[in-house]
Amino acid sequence: MAAFGIRRGAEPDRRGAPREEVYHRTRGTLGTGETLPVQIVNVSATGFMARTEAEIAPGTAIEVRLPVVGARPAEVRWVLAGRIGCQFARPIDLAEYLQ
Repeated sequence: MAAFGIRRGAEPDRRGAPREEVYHRTRGTLGTGETLPVQIVNVSATGFMARTEAEIAPGTAIEVRLPVVGARPAEVRWVLAGRIGCQFARPIDLAEYLQ
């Protein structure tokens, strides 16, 4: 592991994608089958930021249900003060989602 939590050989960071502010309450499902409430506050084609009271570690697999595009798997990339940043396993069609 390199300094600042950046893994050598890791997939490039795709957070440069334009983000849209949203307010979407949904449930996240962890790989263990546990569900938890999350409030998505911004979304891009490659990921989202959400608020949650649950304690989740970076690297955790989570699936969220989004309007229009349905359930989407993602990985928690960072956690900070009740917020999580997640990267979708595959980018979504943001234009379709925003309709």
